[in-house]
Amino acid sequence: MDPITLLAARLGEHLRRLDAQVTTAESCTGGGIAQAITRIPGSSAWFEAGYVTYSNAQKTRQLGVPEALFGQVGAVSQEVVEAMVRGAQAASGARFAVAVSGVAGPDGGSPAKPVGTVWLAWGDGSRVISQRRQFDGDREAVRRQTVSAALDGLLQLAGEEIEDRGLRQR
Repeated sequence: MDPITLLAARLGEHLRRLDAQVTTAESCTGGGIAQAITRIPGSSAWFEAGYVTYSNAQKTRQLGVPEALFGQVGAVSQEVVEAMVRGAQAASGARFAVAVSGVAGPDGGSPAKPVGTVWLAWGDGSRVISQRRQFDGDREAVRRQTVSAALDGLLQLAGEEIEDRGLRQR
């Protein structure tokens, strides 16, 4: 099993234990996170929805990201991915969510946000955590690393809740 599929399968185990669902809000990965999740048999029990909001207009229309943010901080920013997470949770009703927005390349980078810059955010219903990452490689490598990081962050959040609730298997 490849590493991304393994992460998605482990996430599914955690979410089943929590009786919780996840939603994705994706830009630079173009649905890659949702694809990794839905490769797992039985994912319909814990995958609620996936939003591919490649354009700023769709980030606003589907997820409620304030239009002013794009002019203030740009689409590849902490503020935008955090708004995407909150919007995906509100639209889907899922407890867990992940959002990503980045510059996968080969074009589109700037000195402040070079190719490989990705902002990720995760939400668990009570908090939102975000992180800027700088990935190396070509477009596909950046996208794969983003999918992996997104799933890993979800796995960590779900694992923390399992620990907090004492649901760890003995």
